[in-house]
Amino acid sequence: MSDIRTIGIVGCGTMGTGIAIVCARAGFITRVFDVRPEPLEGARKQIAAFLRKSVERGKLAAGQDEAILARLHTSTRIEDFADCDLVIEAVFEDLKVKHAIFSQLNAICPEHTIFASNTSTISITEIAGGSGRDDRFVGMHFCLPAQLMKLVEMSPGINTSEETFERAWKATIALGQHPVRTRDTPGFILNYFLVPWHNDVINLVDQGVATPADIDLAVKTALGYPLGPLELLDMVGMDTQKLLCEALHGVTNEPRAACPPLVRRMIGSGRLGRKTGRGFHTYDSKKIFGA
Repeated sequence: MSDIRTIGIVGCGTMGTGIAIVCARAGFITRVFDVRPEPLEGARKQIAAFLRKSVERGKLAAGQDEAILARLHTSTRIEDFADCDLVIEAVFEDLKVKHAIFSQLNAICPEHTIFASNTSTISITEIAGGSGRDDRFVGMHFCLPAQLMKLVEMSPGINTSEETFERAWKATIALGQHPVRTRDTPGFILNYFLVPWHNDVINLVDQGVATPADIDLAVKTALGYPLGPLELLDMVGMDTQKLLCEALHGVTNEPRAACPPLVRRMIGSGRLGRKTGRGFHTYDSKKIFGA
């Protein structure tokens, strides 16, 4: 049984919003921090819409959506994380930014609080090194979309204590997720495969081999994937894909991990994916996936 009761989430982008749903839905008091109120307001609306749809589909009982929302608290004050037992960072892939966040949290949170990063490419040991508590630090990489996918890649850093890892592992199970243990290596399991593969798909589009719609249809029909690779990339966002490429390529020098030129052109044209309403596909709604 987990001893963790209150979970803080730093960042309310696509991943942070999904993780917030997972935590509040599982019964945890959930605090979400962002530096600006507008993203927090947008995330709360998206979460409410997702939960309402869950009730309509019979995934939640009537009234459960309101109970879940009551456990969800948003704030622009990171000081409000002072009562958190676990804090999960879900901001973009920039080591300096992550170090700055955890340095602030270290001065605010009690000794027992575990710090975790949702990073998928940056070394857990490197992030933990700037946290002030590298023995109480663990990688917790949720799969996109977190509110629907159950897998969490859990990675200890070099100095992570076994007690910390065990507490985080139990908390992940209490969230209703399925944890797998990985070494602290670039891309862990999933992005080790996905980032180069997605880049291959992007290059197929750029070369005119097939349309995004036909590529997605081929992969879903023949391979049985629930989402096509370009649908998933639109969910990830071109800006995030660029950061993933730069982080993975920077530590591996794997040629297939290098950011494709088309990604940079799409960023320049504002075609980031679902978040802007247009990426490889076009979207009429910016609702969270599954709502």
